[in-house]
Amino acid sequence: MALRLGTIVQDLGGELLGDPNLDIEGLAPLETAQAKQLSFLSNPKFQHQLASTAASCVIVSPAMAEEAQKHVACIIVDQPYLYFARLTQLWRKVHAPLPGPYIHPSAVIDPSAQVHASARIGALCVVERNARIGADTELKSGVTVGERCAVGARCVLHSGVVIGADGFGFAKDGDRWEKIEQLGAVQIGDDVEIGANTCIDRGTLSDTVIEDGVKLDNLIQIGHNVRVGRNTAMAGCVGVAGSAIIGANCTIGGSAGVLGHLVLADNVHISSFSLVTRSIHKPGHYTGIYPLEDNSSWEKNAATLKQLAGLRERLRALENELKERKK
Repeated sequence: MALRLGTIVQDLGGELLGDPNLDIEGLAPLETAQAKQLSFLSNPKFQHQLASTAASCVIVSPAMAEEAQKHVACIIVDQPYLYFARLTQLWRKVHAPLPGPYIHPSAVIDPSAQVHASARIGALCVVERNARIGADTELKSGVTVGERCAVGARCVLHSGVVIGADGFGFAKDGDRWEKIEQLGAVQIGDDVEIGANTCIDRGTLSDTVIEDGVKLDNLIQIGHNVRVGRNTAMAGCVGVAGSAIIGANCTIGGSAGVLGHLVLADNVHISSFSLVTRSIHKPGHYTGIYPLEDNSSWEKNAATLKQLAGLRERLRALENELKERKK
């Protein structure tokens, strides 16, 4: 089913330069969009694609509006990428609306668990003793929510997520390990999305806490007693060791690691594949494995490292020259 441009702008806002009666039949990237498809441009370095795109309309910022309207109809907004995100939600709502509340027949839910009447529980899910699932939350197929763990409202847990497995706790007894029973749980706030096969361990004594609005990608490991602040986002394969505290509005790039018992302040941003080995108390962008440091300093040092071999040869040449002069 097509959506008219006028309907889109009426629902989402923005300034339309074009025919409001034009039908849009799909959404697509700028470089591959075809007629009757709508795209967006948020990065100025791709502005040249406006001249070649076959899209019927493009979402652009005011700075790119003049160039865009030379080639194509456009919707002008301050944040094109954010507008596009909301457009995808509208498109899903119209073309593939979420099903109503349901519990798949193959799901296993303990009688003591509390599942809100509006929640959706997919195939082969397990909700254990005294667990709680909030309003309008969806568990995709194969999700496990362990005993006494709680998931808030409007959350999405994708396939294979495990909430409340035991944290990794063992005490050494000579040549063997003695298990430390994990007596805490996991508390997940509202509007949290957790990617496929991500695991969040229960706390040892107190709970592991994921605050409202957190977004976790696939294959992330959150250790026991970790706390992740509001609206923090982590990309795939991040590992956070036990008892670390991550502040609000942080971002952690793919495959980065945070060692245990560290504290990251609010608004800290960690680059992909970085390893955080010390607490960070100042907001900013940090990069590196050893040592972790302010991103701008790391970039300067990285550029210097690339020149070390040449600098060494120049230094040797100067030393040899000095030796010759002394003779």
